[in-house]
Amino acid sequence: MNIDDFNYDLPEKLIAQTPIKNRSDSRLLVMDKKSGELKDDIFKNITTYLKKGDVLVLNDTKVLPARILGKKEDTKANIELLLLKNIEGDIWECLSRPFKRLNVGTKIVFSDDLSCEVIEKLEEGIVRVEFKYQGIFIEIIERLGLMPLPPYIHEKLKDQSRYQTVYAKYLGSAAAPTAGLHFTKELLKEIEQLGVEILYVTLHVGLGTFRPVQEEDITKHKMHYESFSMTKEVAEKLNLAKKNQRKIYAVGTTSTRTLEAIMTKYNKFVECNESTNIFIYPGYEFKAIDGLITNFHLPKSTLLMLVSAFSSRENILNAYKHAIENEYRFFSFGDAMLIK
Repeated sequence: MNIDDFNYDLPEKLIAQTPIKNRSDSRLLVMDKKSGELKDDIFKNITTYLKKGDVLVLNDTKVLPARILGKKEDTKANIELLLLKNIEGDIWECLSRPFKRLNVGTKIVFSDDLSCEVIEKLEEGIVRVEFKYQGIFIEIIERLGLMPLPPYIHEKLKDQSRYQTVYAKYLGSAAAPTAGLHFTKELLKEIEQLGVEILYVTLHVGLGTFRPVQEEDITKHKMHYESFSMTKEVAEKLNLAKKNQRKIYAVGTTSTRTLEAIMTKYNKFVECNESTNIFIYPGYEFKAIDGLITNFHLPKSTLLMLVSAFSSRENILNAYKHAIENEYRFFSFGDAMLIK
């Protein structure tokens, strides 16, 4: 499969720059995954499409304000790091900019109480650094760090909480699981009152989710590992739902990849705390989910390939054409799709 098979033209004006006032007032494009039939709706009406006994699985990761700005100790050149993954102790894997200015041994100063030294240069802009600090590391990052908004968002985010889901719990993501941004606490309560079971998994979003595909032949693309976990209680409830043939809806591609990674490896849901580089593209047979709530994804992205695998490339590109013609808002702060 060629990368160009997953391309489409998007007018720049449709890239949502800011979140809408009320989360659940975003639009919802409902698609039948087999026929490709489309229906326009509003996200708060998601309750119309869920029924008693269904299971909704959300990713409760919390975004770390992971973008930190510093200067090289010697030349005072500006350096930006995006914290991706805690390797061990105070050693972190980071995306760096500008990568070429960094060498092993380079010291970067962020504030009076935070600095780091580059201990390894990898590829694709990634470095490993060891932090030195006074106080509690996460508290310093929460004070100094900026929300790691995607590069296509040029507007300043006035309320940092709008790049977190209302159920965000475990700190560790370098980006938000954006399909979850449409839910309010009131809407989740309404869904529960319908008799829908709401369950949570955790996948800390990293490079695996948002790194662009460089290969022409998409099957040669290598995903970066991202850490995830599932509790024993959630595993048992999901296995029971499967046994009773109840529908499992994943909220977002990160929840999807967590569920599919576990099911692919164990052939059932199990308690685990692991990492995955699962890459889902057309031809993949889904083992875990029956429905998917997701945003509109970038051209040529692994996320677009995943949703294409869940339905078909033709159905998805047709749905995107419809969304563009009807001026849906795209990407992180944009509107949503329900594929069922």
